Amino acid sequence: MSRLQTRFAELKEQNRAALVTFITAGDPGYDASLAILKGLPAAGADVIELGMPFTDPMADGPAIQLANIRALAAKQNLAKTLQMVREFRAGNGDTPLVLMGYFNPIHHYGVPRFISDAKEAGVDGLIVVDLPPEHNADLCDPAQAAGLDFIRLTTPTTDDARLPKVLNGSSGFVYYVSVAGVTGAGSATLEHVEQAVARLRRHTDLPISIGFGIRTPEHAATIARLADGVVVGSALIDQIANAESPEQAVAGVLTLCAELAKGVRGARV
Repeated sequence: MSRLQTRFAELKEQNRAALVTFITAGDPGYDASLAILKGLPAAGADVIELGMPFTDPMADGPAIQLANIRALAAKQNLAKTLQMVREFRAGNGDTPLVLMGYFNPIHHYGVPRFISDAKEAGVDGLIVVDLPPEHNADLCDPAQAAGLDFIRLTTPTTDDARLPKVLNGSSGFVYYVSVAGVTGAGSATLEHVEQAVARLRRHTDLPISIGFGIRTPEHAATIARLADGVVVGSALIDQIANAESPEQAVAGVLTLCAELAKGVRGARV
């Protein structure tokens, strides 16, 4: 079994959801970003999404757009992001790590080389937000053939006719974007989330993780009662944006992660 399959199976046995944390690689700089990455599992992150910096992250709101700008200004690139994964894996062989971003940097790097290097570095899966299933041959199919999970985004506007096509070829987990809009936008109602999870479960046996707009331990706990995973990104990125030093950024992210983890882990008690 893959790390993602193993982790979600373990958590199902424990009757709790996964805390899935997102940070942008290289934000606010390589060393601080690596310190955050290495510290997240001990702070309670069950799965890590690591953003691949890009100049035009059109699915992301202001917080993550600014994180991309900070990372690029610090000279972060895809090669350095893969190196960051290697350094993380040197001390952690268990925590699933997913690269998230856009196809352009991967295409520029070279798809076969990227898949080979990502697998060698210890990446478990990919979320590429601008590659619909019509383009599976471009990355999804060869990535899965190499043993990398390909995780799809579904949204409130993905109807029952479209869902099977979106989920075809999905693996690892399904990422449900709970609000129509960009990352960091407002949060969905509890009733909406309940209905969405029930609808997705009719179409897939994969774990369902829910993100967009989750900012507090209380909100994370509410989602954790319904879903298999709770994704938090912008709230963690805000800790970096508001920090006065790299050390403060690291401490802020890891402190909030621990608070979120406590909420998630106590949700079904």
